[in-house]
Amino acid sequence: MRYFILILFFLGISFGAVVEKKVWQSGDTLLGYLIKHNIPTKLYYDLDDEEKELTGEIRAGVTYYRVMDYGNKKETNATARNGQILHLLIPVNEELQIHVFKDGDKYRFELIPIHYQKIEDGFSLELDCSPYIAIKKATEGNDRLAGEFVRAFRNAPIDFCRNIHSGDKLAILYEQKFRLGDFFGMPRIKAGVVEALGKKYYVFNYQERYYDEKGRELETFFLIRPVRHARITSRFTRKRWHPILHKYRAHLGVDFGAPRGTHVYAAGNGRVIFSGRKGGYGNVIIIAHADGYRTLYAHLQKRLVRRGRRVKQGSLIGLVGSTGLSTGPHLHFGLYKNGRAINPLSVVKITKSKLKGKRLKMFRAMTKRYKNELEKLIQSQKQPLTIRVTHEMMEYFKGGEDGKGGIDQNRTNSSNGA
Repeated sequence: MRYFILILFFLGISFGAVVEKKVWQSGDTLLGYLIKHNIPTKLYYDLDDEEKELTGEIRAGVTYYRVMDYGNKKETNATARNGQILHLLIPVNEELQIHVFKDGDKYRFELIPIHYQKIEDGFSLELDCSPYIAIKKATEGNDRLAGEFVRAFRNAPIDFCRNIHSGDKLAILYEQKFRLGDFFGMPRIKAGVVEALGKKYYVFNYQERYYDEKGRELETFFLIRPVRHARITSRFTRKRWHPILHKYRAHLGVDFGAPRGTHVYAAGNGRVIFSGRKGGYGNVIIIAHADGYRTLYAHLQKRLVRRGRRVKQGSLIGLVGSTGLSTGPHLHFGLYKNGRAINPLSVVKITKSKLKGKRLKMFRAMTKRYKNELEKLIQSQKQPLTIRVTHEMMEYFKGGEDGKGGIDQNRTNSSNGA
């Protein structure tokens, strides 16, 4: 499947099919989408429970691709008017995507890896405006990277509004995914520094949390367990190959086994943005928290809060149940940051942590290496990698199978297929 997208492209060229880039609409479900496009619903109902549950992870606003056959344009039948789907690719996270495709006179479903390039880069800038504007301008519009840099420093002891002056500097080490001529997912900042009036302020990413140079955690968002005294029955995984079923699996959350009717509590302060049924997840509550975090509580027997209500950490919001696709009473607990599913157990704690012992030793070795790299960036005044977002598959494939058509050939990059 490594060159699957490329094959789709040439299918479109060879047989007159049309490759379309679309955005998943709010309220859409995979089942509803199949019905709308005259694809037999048996395809959905034949999925196993885990696959059906995973289709509930398709989020509004995600970009998906489809290959359409509109038939003979002179015809007036339904296929000519509405088109027939030959291939459908819908991401469910940053590692896996749903592939629905026509095979003879039948449609088939599979989960396949998402292939992307991972660009690793570092650069430095001299500031004459805010770091956000400076990064966005220097990278020709990479607002995702600019926004993540500001978020990384949000709780650092420097105020970007008051403490930044003309001539100050910043340097950043990061990685970002790039797919089909566009940015994909959120960038990951490995380390950053802002030098203001001769003083340096560092931020380091260690195990997906931000720390200062002394190993003190800068993140302020923490969760409590939503179900007390419950055992974990299934852990988080983005992508795994099942050796017996010979197919890809994913579990984008943590399952807590508990008796039906057990109290479910809000894991953090926030506002309820969804309270209703959601496909295979059954009765669901979604809460929006600070800093782009959202929590999801699924398979509830009963929902006790409505959309729009503000809740405090520890507030009773529902009861454990087995609604939707569930083999027994449990709570499926999901955590998302900027739309990306992350392991909830990495954020479930009570207070900020300070690294100690072996973890602190490993952290110091990492920060020593990153500090040297950041200093070299500042001394060399290295400019950022330029990425041209094409939005067109034709332009993307001009560069060949490795997708270099979407990247400035005057600069180097590190390519990693998923």
